[in-house]
Amino acid sequence: MGKVVGVRFKTAGKIYDFDCGAFVLSLGMPVIVETEQHLGFGTVASEPILQSERKSKRPLKKVFRIASKEDFDQRDKNIETEKKAHVFCLECVKKLDLKMSLFSVESTFDTAKFIFFFTADGRIDFRQLVKMLVKKYKKRIEMRQVGIRNHAKICGGIGRCGRVLCCSSFIEKFQPVSIKMAKDQGLSLNPTKISGQCGRLMCCLTFEDDAYRHLKKKFPKIGQKVKTDKGTGKIIRQNLIGRSVLVKTKDDMEVEMPVDKIEYTDHKE
Repeated sequence: MGKVVGVRFKTAGKIYDFDCGAFVLSLGMPVIVETEQHLGFGTVASEPILQSERKSKRPLKKVFRIASKEDFDQRDKNIETEKKAHVFCLECVKKLDLKMSLFSVESTFDTAKFIFFFTADGRIDFRQLVKMLVKKYKKRIEMRQVGIRNHAKICGGIGRCGRVLCCSSFIEKFQPVSIKMAKDQGLSLNPTKISGQCGRLMCCLTFEDDAYRHLKKKFPKIGQKVKTDKGTGKIIRQNLIGRSVLVKTKDDMEVEMPVDKIEYTDHKE
């Protein structure tokens, strides 16, 4: 029975299934595969499995061959071609005075098609731009407008933590992020401190959200009256990770105490 292998075309990109055919493949191997956009250069991202173990029954494209030195040389040439196409398209955008931000160009492995990625506030009439690009390259041209988060994912960069952006290094699919996640984690609600390079709430807020929500269920709520060795007071802050709370007494003193040593009064304020 044939085997199926997962192939990824970009870092942190989606993994697509392909029929291994007669090839014996392992993780990390570079391969040339058949896609709807002609041939593609990818990397094996998941171990081969039997086709009977595959959940989806959709027909598969095949692995065309294991990448050779010539294929790597072709990929390098494609990168140079993409850079030149990017520069040329920027000149065209400026000449046509289009209100769009072009930030990346990709081509299929056989350079039969170019994809130009851009962001814009609204819809853009780029018909004239496409005509100029077709005249220049004699290839199929696709203009793809994406959101600001996808912009950051494709371009990459360094986050405020000093690490490569999560979206461009391992996040395959964006998850919803809410301001409540920042509140639950006790973070500053200053937008400049909880926003990523894309200007949206940082994706990493979702990483520990489940853990914080789980811990929060076992914590006394803000405003709960408790007893301390400095007198009765009410909880004004929670330290979920440190498993402690900050209590403000009637004398305006602030006392930090472990959760497991809290003595409760009968009611809340």
